Amino acid sequence: MRKRTLGRTGLEISVVGFGAWAIGGGGWEWGWGPQDDADSVAAIGRALDMGVNWIDTAPIYGFGRSEEVVGRTVKQMSEKPYIFSKCGLEGRNGIGVNELKAETIERQCEESLKRLGVETIDLYQIHWPDPDEDLEEGWAACVALLSAGKVRHIGVSNFNISQLDRANVVATVETLQPPYSLINRGIEKEILPYCAREDIGVIVYSPMASGLLTGAFDVERVAALPEDDFRSHVPHFQEPELSHNLAAVERLRQVGEKHDASPGAVAVAWALRDPVVSGAIVGFRRFDQVSGILPAAAELELSAEEIAFVEGDGA
Repeated sequence: MRKRTLGRTGLEISVVGFGAWAIGGGGWEWGWGPQDDADSVAAIGRALDMGVNWIDTAPIYGFGRSEEVVGRTVKQMSEKPYIFSKCGLEGRNGIGVNELKAETIERQCEESLKRLGVETIDLYQIHWPDPDEDLEEGWAACVALLSAGKVRHIGVSNFNISQLDRANVVATVETLQPPYSLINRGIEKEILPYCAREDIGVIVYSPMASGLLTGAFDVERVAALPEDDFRSHVPHFQEPELSHNLAAVERLRQVGEKHDASPGAVAVAWALRDPVVSGAIVGFRRFDQVSGILPAAAELELSAEEIAFVEGDGA
């Protein structure tokens, strides 16, 4: 599988990483509905066998369940992938709570290390810049964990340019994890050029828009999403956005047919078309999903004409 260098970290990462949000399952406000841990283990193993060399998780995913499953899976492997996790957002009393106090981040790191079964986390990221007034304290806490050898590299997620500037005053931001997809292009105008100038490694999440761009959804399936699947409540799965987004899926499908690739694979390839993006996080919940998306998503390179078409310029 192709690899790219993740900014100044020097890490050579596969262009697709395993996203472990969905394997946290349901039962919490941003859950994906029921999930079988055996399916999760099989999906992780298949992705790594096919060349993926990093897993992105977080303590909020299933309130620790995702990290535990990742930890149990990689424990049995002789050649382990890079493990990326996060801090600042965790589950308390059944809801997600954001906190960036130094003592909280130090505790969260220790708990993540235990769940993951590792001595060091390869990349540790502030999940959200919330509360904003504690951003500098939270980032300084990550720097302290780096100095203590608990983490190898530090980065942030969901930060805007002003927040990146503030963090950089405390210590260099090595990586940024923003959302990015054909239907969520907000980082293109300012954030991606900023990261290119500052040599900040970019790993994007939700390149398939939480599954909407995979081609597996239509109006009926969206309407049937269970209540504990967060996607039943987000705007791009609802009208008036849904019809527009399903039209984008049809364009992805048409391009994919030329390459024997699924709409989801084309959506990931589109997100990777910019070399500033080092890698795309793709969530897999089952063994068969990996084989159906990963090869084409990681290797497909779209022409300028195909890019224009899926973006709607040629539709």
